[in-house]
Amino acid sequence: MEHFRRLGINEHVLRAISEERFEKPSSIQEKTIPLILAGKDVIASSATGSGKTLAFGTGIIHIAERGKGIQALVLTPTRELAEQNMKALKKFSRYKPINVVVVYGGVSINPQIENLSRADVVIATPGRMLDHIGRRTVDLRHVKMLVLDEADRMFDMGFIDDVKEIIHSCPAKRQTLLFSATIFDEVADLAAKYMSNPVEIFGEAQVDPRKLAQVYYEVPEQIKFSLLVHLLKHERKGLAMVFCNTRRTTDFVANNLRALGINAFAIHGGFSQDKRNKTMENFHSQSVQVLVCTDVAARGLDIKGVSHVYNYDIPKDSKEYVHRIGRTARAGKEGKAINLLSEKDHDNFSRVLRDNDIEVREEKRPYIQRVQLNWRGERRTFSRGPPRRGPRADSPRHRRRRRY
Repeated sequence: MEHFRRLGINEHVLRAISEERFEKPSSIQEKTIPLILAGKDVIASSATGSGKTLAFGTGIIHIAERGKGIQALVLTPTRELAEQNMKALKKFSRYKPINVVVVYGGVSINPQIENLSRADVVIATPGRMLDHIGRRTVDLRHVKMLVLDEADRMFDMGFIDDVKEIIHSCPAKRQTLLFSATIFDEVADLAAKYMSNPVEIFGEAQVDPRKLAQVYYEVPEQIKFSLLVHLLKHERKGLAMVFCNTRRTTDFVANNLRALGINAFAIHGGFSQDKRNKTMENFHSQSVQVLVCTDVAARGLDIKGVSHVYNYDIPKDSKEYVHRIGRTARAGKEGKAINLLSEKDHDNFSRVLRDNDIEVREEKRPYIQRVQLNWRGERRTFSRGPPRRGPRADSPRHRRRRRY
């Protein structure tokens, strides 16, 4: 605890940190907290799970006073990250109570309007915050600290114009903190325009490349799902995340995994916020072992204990590949990223390899238990391994059957 005390953190937060049994600050916390408490603008290159919420949360709790209006605003790209940040701030401020309100779309706006009237700190997604500004249901005149969390992803998701408009609604005299996994040109331009003499900080990479194994399997499209089932049953040690490129594929994979006895749930933007929250609670508690998700739904989520990441579809954007595999091999633990390549995935995979300095080795496809779905969605399985007689599993005769 002495390590945290030396950073200048007040006793209220230190007590909460002690109860959470944190032993020492992360790299990003050690580098940013003294600057934040000194009132400096900070640009921090920091991945999800690096401890940045405690870093900016310490600054927020330091400046916020109950009943003095909205004094801190945190903008995040996704609802799940907003919820995550809200829970963390409430946890660390338990001995200096402040009213933390979370604001995002997909839920009724009326309770938010009432809560905003009493808020000391607001954590919001850009779209819904802009909606409140347009309705004049939020007062940002007293904001002392503005936090842009996962700034690069707000760019990727097309929120940056909303973010700029929200910045203009905040006082010009304020402290601004920007956290981003990567500091590319657009992020740097945003910082130059809206921050005052910012200090730039680089945190340590959370993913240890020496502990992350990356492999791929060549697989015909019609047995890709069967290969995923086989790998989940034989590879999985901890929690697993399965990434798909579309909501439709996400639902298909999750529903059929559950039908085969694998404890899997889906999360994507088509679900209600309540359903998304419950799914994440179950996954965090490890009562669900496999999370099948789209990139948008998974952005910014800090999930501990993920041992395997499966790319059921290869992402079109090579940066998304890096975000996906960064879910495992964290904090010194080993992890594995497994890519399932059918013919339609080759262009995307070539782009990933070209744009990133990574090594992905090919694995020989194992004998698998092939799963077949009939037209009513009833499932049958075939014997393990390739057939001893007759055509190959990927021959034209077999392709005439609907097999996944």
